[in-house]
Amino acid sequence: KKPTYILQHPSIPTHKDRLVDSDTMANTGIPAIALACNDAACNFKPMRFKRRPVGDFDVHVEMKYCGVCHSDLHFAQNDLGNAIYPMCPGHELAGVAISVGSKVTAFKVGDHVGVGCFVDSCLECKQCKAGDEQYCEKSATFTYGAIPSHGRANSAPGIEMSPTFGGYSNQMVIHERFAIKIPKSYPLDKAGPLMCAAITMYDPMKHWGVKAGTRVGIMGLGGLGGMGVKLAKALGAHVTVISRSETKRAMAMKAGADAYIASDDAAQMSAGTKLLDLILDTIAANHDIMHYLGLLDVSGTIVTLGLCTMPHTVPQLPLIFNRTGVHGSLIGGIRSTQECMDLCAAHEIYPETKIVPVSDVNRVMEYLAAGNDTGLRYVLDIAGTLTDAAFKECAASPAPKLHVAAPPASTAVASAAGALKSHMLPLAFLVFGVITGVLLARK
Repeated sequence: KKPTYILQHPSIPTHKDRLVDSDTMANTGIPAIALACNDAACNFKPMRFKRRPVGDFDVHVEMKYCGVCHSDLHFAQNDLGNAIYPMCPGHELAGVAISVGSKVTAFKVGDHVGVGCFVDSCLECKQCKAGDEQYCEKSATFTYGAIPSHGRANSAPGIEMSPTFGGYSNQMVIHERFAIKIPKSYPLDKAGPLMCAAITMYDPMKHWGVKAGTRVGIMGLGGLGGMGVKLAKALGAHVTVISRSETKRAMAMKAGADAYIASDDAAQMSAGTKLLDLILDTIAANHDIMHYLGLLDVSGTIVTLGLCTMPHTVPQLPLIFNRTGVHGSLIGGIRSTQECMDLCAAHEIYPETKIVPVSDVNRVMEYLAAGNDTGLRYVLDIAGTLTDAAFKECAASPAPKLHVAAPPASTAVASAAGALKSHMLPLAFLVFGVITGVLLARK
């Protein structure tokens, strides 16, 4: 019988491929338990599978905790149309190294290890070399629901193109190049959300140069928003939280915000006109971004971070007359994630979390679908509850009741009309100038 092979662990310095016999993988894979769903109903139940054996550059992580991100719900529900089932989400992993490969230099047994949103990339393109592996030109391999393509993330022994399984599992094997070192001083149950929520906020702050005196707005005060407030304050910014109502004002002030705007209050929104340099939009539900554009000062930027499935309508006039911009940002590279981790440890920045057993994951999905007004980041107790007993306990948990809210009525047209009215005089001069130029040209 001719053996089949899978590509595993190209060396980082030389990128030479090392081939491993798939039959060997099948016999030596690491037994593990995953919490997975089989379709868009998101009814999570335990299942057994195998992680790949530890390679030369690998770290074997015994999972302790995994944060639950709203993106987990989006992907599990197939909101983006590319879900692969069974799906085991989770990209906020925190655990302890229990073995390392013979060529690993960055980690040792006993180290606290984090894993974020991706587990491999080409490492050769311009973006990867710049430290932005999340924008890999050949596509980063994401921690769950992705087909490995670069050789360092094959997830299932003996199956060459098995999709990746994420952190809702009790074992993880990660190439050291894509692992994050968690300082021993940092609480492990708080560390997982830093791999997604914190870096998602930190990377755009770094890119757009947030520093002392920068006026930063945080739209939404969920898991991302809360971390955004704390990180921006650590960088010296003046921080304003923007939320729909007064419900989260006290929560925002407790997190360290300097100001608060209830976006449903027209007077508060008007008073906030041109008060911000940068807005980080963390809202994961469909919303009208034009409602918030007026809060930006000239040359201000709004950065969208939440995964919204409906397109935004953005008329040009408010952008043109204020030199404002609408951008997007996706997590951060490994270097930036380690920076963010170290910053949080140094400043004792912790996410607001609630630890739950894995048998509660279906209820957590309901909370996220409903908007998660608690502002908490739910964290699964992997080590304590994803055990053999979970098969029975999760069997008794009913499927989540997921209600997808209808998108809000668009105010884009009204916002555009307001922008047009406020710039009527300069626009009139512009039109007059164009008409005059045409008439002179005809003469």
